[in-house]
Amino acid sequence: MKTTLLIAASAMALTACTRDASHAVTRLDCPGKEGDLTRVSSAPDGKTCVYRSPDGAQVSLELTPVVDSAQATLARIETDLRSTPGPMTPDAEAAQAEVSATIAEAAALKANVGAIAAEVARVHAEAAADAGISPSSKGSGASDGGSNRIDLPGVHVSEEGDSANVRIGPLRVDANGDDTTVNIYRDVRMKGEAFSTQKRGVRATFIYTGKDLPAGYRYVGYEAGGPKTGPLTVAKVRSKLNTESGDKIYHDVQELVRRNGGV
Repeated sequence: MKTTLLIAASAMALTACTRDASHAVTRLDCPGKEGDLTRVSSAPDGKTCVYRSPDGAQVSLELTPVVDSAQATLARIETDLRSTPGPMTPDAEAAQAEVSATIAEAAALKANVGAIAAEVARVHAEAAADAGISPSSKGSGASDGGSNRIDLPGVHVSEEGDSANVRIGPLRVDANGDDTTVNIYRDVRMKGEAFSTQKRGVRATFIYTGKDLPAGYRYVGYEAGGPKTGPLTVAKVRSKLNTESGDKIYHDVQELVRRNGGV
């Protein structure tokens, strides 16, 4: 969760800057490379392009029309990310299969190491019993069920057991065991409108890590930006590895959105 919070803090710290709504993009600018990301496909209409990272994480950059409102549109994207596997190109499927094989090998190795460790522990226990020595108690380390709470203007933090909720301005973090959800939604001024009283643009970040995901994914999220009236540039991220996979490419994802959405 610590790394995810660092990502959220980084997203909040970046200066907001969006493209004028009257100059909203109609086609995506998808470079062949963006940092560690490599483009593997792009749609002829310029509305979608797909990237992948060296460890198999997939990034789908999409030009998304706004329906109802920007916030409602992004909420639907969050639901879709958490319930639907992303489209995979043949190259991306091959890369993901290779990563999955590596994970399986690592899991098998870990299981073997665990079995060896268990056998060593058994031998030591038998030796201690033969010698009439009682193993020392090390304690269970169980939580005492305590809770912490902070309520200040604009800052609300509550923690109880494995659950935590954080509200700091536009940042919302909800954690429960291995599951963590991060949301950041901000109204921002458009480029060239620094002194305007209206904030006609939006920036948003969504991250979810946990086991409640389809097709074995462990990390999904998006970075989005653009005029509230649309279209929004949305970079959807999916990874079957742990949170670190998404962390490594986060800056590259931001650059793709900044290039197209003006944030």
